[in-house]
Amino acid sequence: MSESSSEILRILIADDHEIVRQGVKNLIENESDMTICGEAIDGREAVSLSAATHPDIAVLDLSMPGLNGIEACRQIIRENPNTAVLIFTMHDAEQLIREVFSVGAKGYLLKSDAGRHLIGAIRCLAAGSHYYSPLLSDVIFQGFLNNSPTQRGPASTSTILPTGREREIIQLLAEGKSNKDVASILGISVKTAETHRATVMRKLGFHSISDLVRYAIRNHIIEA
Repeated sequence: MSESSSEILRILIADDHEIVRQGVKNLIENESDMTICGEAIDGREAVSLSAATHPDIAVLDLSMPGLNGIEACRQIIRENPNTAVLIFTMHDAEQLIREVFSVGAKGYLLKSDAGRHLIGAIRCLAAGSHYYSPLLSDVIFQGFLNNSPTQRGPASTSTILPTGREREIIQLLAEGKSNKDVASILGISVKTAETHRATVMRKLGFHSISDLVRYAIRNHIIEA
């Protein structure tokens, strides 16, 4: 947290649903020591606004078009290490929780818990602690048990984790973007975009975009 965070907490919110953003805003604006420093409708805008406003806390929806919350989190923290990220989602899959914390997020809040726990979660992150929704306790504990040496099995496609850039490529391709579109969005050459696409397909053992779309939906990279 920055020194100013002990006075007024500056909070960035990102969600592609206006009604959700408004609900989050209403909760935050009721707090005298919190202010909204930016609103984003997708992950790329969230990254851009974070670079411009340097928020103390970023509340990011997990499933956003163009760039999902996990990749937005990774990029925000890379540019602004003092920004604490709270992922805000309806999904409670153990793999997602693991990925969210592995990229540096400090909190994981279920949308169903927002009314009761959003402000507490923000204060927890502001104090330098981690936070996860109470309802996730069983999921996390079961994940711990499944990850014990005696429970581990051979690696499968679902356990092969793509890199941050590869997840960006997967999301854009699964959303129907062409190689040219991907190149334009990411600021790379078409040839590099084609190389990334081939690498992702080979790494995950896919032979068609349909396979990649199903993977992206199954792993909550895009919404069905």
